[in-house]
Amino acid sequence: MSAPDRNRDRAGLLWVLPALGFYACFVLYPLTQTARYSLYDWNGIGEATWVGLRNYLTVLTDSTLRDSVVHALILIVFFTVIPVSISLLAVAAMGRLRTGAFVSAARTVLFLPQIIPLVGAAIVWTWMYSDQGAVNQVLRAVGLSGLARPWLADFGTALPAVGLIGSWVSTGFCFVLLMAGTGKIDPALYEAARLDGANATQEFRHITLPGLRNEIGVAATITTIAALSSFDIVYVATGGGPGFSTMVPGVQVIRLAFTTGEVGLGSALAIVLLVLVLAVVVPMQVFNRRARP
Repeated sequence: MSAPDRNRDRAGLLWVLPALGFYACFVLYPLTQTARYSLYDWNGIGEATWVGLRNYLTVLTDSTLRDSVVHALILIVFFTVIPVSISLLAVAAMGRLRTGAFVSAARTVLFLPQIIPLVGAAIVWTWMYSDQGAVNQVLRAVGLSGLARPWLADFGTALPAVGLIGSWVSTGFCFVLLMAGTGKIDPALYEAARLDGANATQEFRHITLPGLRNEIGVAATITTIAALSSFDIVYVATGGGPGFSTMVPGVQVIRLAFTTGEVGLGSALAIVLLVLVLAVVVPMQVFNRRARP
């Protein structure tokens, strides 16, 4: 390597060193400490007792902790599958309509959830889900009063109700990302398809979907991580209740570490959550890269 090349590499290293320092301080160091704490029985104040992998065994065998992980996996349907599907259909429909007041209004409505803080969205939806909230009032107005209930206080509906809040919020992000992706699709492809007699479904299948493959991969990855690490919406809307029917690892970690004083067990659950996120996201990324043309 020549001297100019070495100098350029050194200069580049100097530029990234501050960012690396912050990353090491606020991400890598806490991560290593969490991994260390997970091997101890510690209440956060007194003397820590070495327990090895016992905390991890508890996470895998305790039904409450295991169910919290299952709930996070279920939320992937609401945070990822539903928003990506709705956004794809919306983008395809707007691609055919092109312009107009309806298209502009639809874009605004779909994007609006993305600019609302998650805590604010959870509070508003909590009011809407209450016994006298907007959801039940609409049901009573259309003659479905038998379905009205306090949605977030019902063991059977609490988790889907929380999931729908996530769907509403995630749809804005997915829509913006996919809408931006349509800008790189050559309009001549659609014109050629229409000249050949292709219908809307064929255009969507053979042009829109392949053209948005990368954007779909990014949207699915980010929303999946949001589902598995969900905290804000669940904590504000239900706090993990009723009972533990909406408990997710993000809320459970806080409860264990700062409420019940089980820092070691909470740390072990956090590490399990990290491994779960990597186990789900890494194959998605590998598949998305292999599927690229």
